[in-house]
Amino acid sequence: MQNLRNVAIIAHVDHGKTTLVDALLRQSKTLLKKEVDEKNLIMDSNELERERGITIFSKNASVIWNGTKINIVDTPGHADFGGEVERVLSMVDGCLLLVDAQEGPMPQTRFVLKQALKLKHKIIVVINKVDKPNARIDFVKNRIFDLLVELGADEETAFKEAIYTVAKDGKAGKTPDIAKMVDISPVFEEIMHQIPTPSGDADKPLQMLVSNITYDTHKGRIAIGKIQNGRITSGQEVIQITHDGEKKKGVVTYLANFVGLERADAKDAEAGDIVAVAGIPDITIGETIADPKEPIALPILKVEEPTIKMTFSVNSSPFAGREGKYKTSRQIKERLYKELETDVALKVEDGPNGDWIVSGRGELHLAIFIERLRREGYEFQVARPQVITKIIDGQKMTPYEQVFIEVPEQYSGTVMQKMGARHAELVDLKTEEGIAFYEFIISTRELFGYRSEFTTDTKGLGIINTLFMEYRPETPNFYSRGHGSLVVHESGITKTYGLINAQERGAIFANAAEEVYKGQVIGRNSRDEDIRINVCREKHLTNMRSKGEDASAHINAPLKMDLEDALEYINDEELVEVTPKNIRIRKIVLDELEERRKRVEGRR
Repeated sequence: MQNLRNVAIIAHVDHGKTTLVDALLRQSKTLLKKEVDEKNLIMDSNELERERGITIFSKNASVIWNGTKINIVDTPGHADFGGEVERVLSMVDGCLLLVDAQEGPMPQTRFVLKQALKLKHKIIVVINKVDKPNARIDFVKNRIFDLLVELGADEETAFKEAIYTVAKDGKAGKTPDIAKMVDISPVFEEIMHQIPTPSGDADKPLQMLVSNITYDTHKGRIAIGKIQNGRITSGQEVIQITHDGEKKKGVVTYLANFVGLERADAKDAEAGDIVAVAGIPDITIGETIADPKEPIALPILKVEEPTIKMTFSVNSSPFAGREGKYKTSRQIKERLYKELETDVALKVEDGPNGDWIVSGRGELHLAIFIERLRREGYEFQVARPQVITKIIDGQKMTPYEQVFIEVPEQYSGTVMQKMGARHAELVDLKTEEGIAFYEFIISTRELFGYRSEFTTDTKGLGIINTLFMEYRPETPNFYSRGHGSLVVHESGITKTYGLINAQERGAIFANAAEEVYKGQVIGRNSRDEDIRINVCREKHLTNMRSKGEDASAHINAPLKMDLEDALEYINDEELVEVTPKNIRIRKIVLDELEERRKRVEGRR
């Protein structure tokens, strides 16, 4: 155990966490797979992660540095994936807090850092991207100090000197002087010096907490976790202690530890190491693998509750079944419940109408899950996200969020106006070098749909971050989206003539020559009400010649709605139809007369 360190890397989205892990792997001369080239980030192996440039799933790697094995865990930087973070921190003894030299510590870094300090982990501050022309190193150091003090870090942690890095070039140093940086070894040296060896006793009875689950077609379910006490060997009999305290016998059919990015077969392992174990068919995250003679359970992992829920159902549109590989109720239900095995922050329950209510940590958490299902070939429909309310002391409580906004000063008026309309409470406002920094507190329900508006309002120059704060008493205030939808009047193929007439009323989501159905939402109306329009109408031709009549008529570029845009756009009367090939928005009730009748009945 003297030659072992377990460390996690904490950072906000896009601060260079995965790039730093890459540099550590490459410079330790760790054996890598042949397909890993110089351009690809080794750790962001998932297709969605590569596209978005963010880490969604935590991953394990290990390097050998001067005879010491260092297990490194790459954690997600987004608060919506906090379920991943909370369980990962249980496997390590210290953390690298990675911060951008220009932006400083961001709100979502606070979330993960708070969890790490709660567990009394050692923190090493790493200031990355010091080569940026706009790097503000003193400003960033002060912000980190304030954050550590605010979160209750001890004096030693708060006053400790930072390490400076340029992760993309694989360089680090104890001063921000890039000319003196040679390689990444100062980070390794700091890990060896600061991070303690794992606690635990190899001579005590076996205790291993399962922090992650993967699946192998030959080996079955593989449980990954840290051995807290004792030893484990391949072929050993063990006891699985479930969440309910039930004890089941099992046999370790496969044991592996991590070498580089790969799992390597091992005959035995002891306290402190992070290992992968197969042979226990129904094991789940948070359970304990224990000694058969003295089975002692470890504390169960507690993960924060979900704050948002969505209703998933079988696709019922006129195009149902055309594009998806898996579209039946049984297939969708099996897949939703299967996700619970690996995502501890997700909850699934059967709904009242043969549908399913899926709860998660935020819009992005659920949107990423939906996108993964879509790419796997599933076809279904989802309703508008709803907040999860609680009854506390007889009072209805709703989740509130902290919103941190950075915008150029010329857009600050628009931000104040839009947040005011959503009944947000302004907590803090300061301006530095032409940039306005805001902190608001707002009901999660009223924040729905603001992100895409914010991007448009600030011409893509604004930064918005949100963080779950607390539950507060529900207020009667409610923000309405302020516009209606343009809805298809009859099924058919969209025509240029019909779209030219429709675009006078608002923004259009479709191109010409697209197949649409009655009740599909084809655009956003600039006024409050919904309008049914005929976009399949053709121009009636006559034998009269006209000169230059259509020269000025043209279709504007359609507003492309991706999954997150569609989920933010819809109201309670609309659904998003999700298939492997298309994202469509539709009315719940497709027929106009039936929709009116239901509305009248609802008023009665």
